[in-house]
Amino acid sequence: MPRVLNFGSLNIDHVYRVPHFVQPKETLSSLDYQRFAGGKGFNQSIALARAGADVAHAGCIGADGTWLRELLVDSGANVAHLRTVATPTGHAIINVSPDGQNSIVLYGGANRAITPGMARETIATFKPGDFLLLQNEISAMPEIMRLAQKRGMNIVFNPAPLDAAVATYPLETVSCFLLNEIEGSQLSGADKPDAVMTALRKRFPQATIILTLGHDGVLASDAGNEPIRVPACRVEKVVDTTAAGDTFTGYYLACRLRGDDFATAIRTACRAAAICVTRPGAAASIPKREEVK
Repeated sequence: MPRVLNFGSLNIDHVYRVPHFVQPKETLSSLDYQRFAGGKGFNQSIALARAGADVAHAGCIGADGTWLRELLVDSGANVAHLRTVATPTGHAIINVSPDGQNSIVLYGGANRAITPGMARETIATFKPGDFLLLQNEISAMPEIMRLAQKRGMNIVFNPAPLDAAVATYPLETVSCFLLNEIEGSQLSGADKPDAVMTALRKRFPQATIILTLGHDGVLASDAGNEPIRVPACRVEKVVDTTAAGDTFTGYYLACRLRGDDFATAIRTACRAAAICVTRPGAAASIPKREEVK
């Protein structure tokens, strides 16, 4: 099975349960506070490892983030390419409403300390045919993508959070896009899922496009084939949606690497994401493979 290099963020998540999202000029008392490990990159490495993939996490943490390294190791991820730098570890301030929705403020910290030189040293240890998984919470993204393409790696890109810088990335190098409906709309310029899919397939005809739609399931097209729809799995109560997309990403990729067909991989990823939203926290909510089965 090919290896996965996840070059991604690691954050300390500060989670506040609130009666509603704070409004301008409003001071709001939280109902609860908890600290969790997080960051889209970290979450996706945990999901990949728990789904049974051979994943190595590359990135940077500060001295305050050594416990994140330990959690990756405990989950079965390789941390040989995880560096400790002088900058504080990235963190997120997450507000969670009573219906389980969230709003997030990010501080990049050590995630922004990644250099092209670090990327070059790391990617040189992987082989053609291996997979590179990227989000959009770290520095040196264009260089990482070009180096991976030159190395012959398959690039999977979850462009979250999607900002203006994404337009400057060499997106033609990407073999699989994983996006939610907001990111899909921003990247395509369309507003409805079907129109988003049509626009992205036209722009990236050889890429796999996977559009996650929350409780409406998934709309996906495998390398230019006609799109398929996969329904979401219903749950009794949504507690916290924070890492649902990251769980989906990790499980989808792990299933494909094991040889599952496109639709089966998506269905399995939907089940994993459904379990995730019934639990609080980010990485702590990601299920193990045995639970998903």
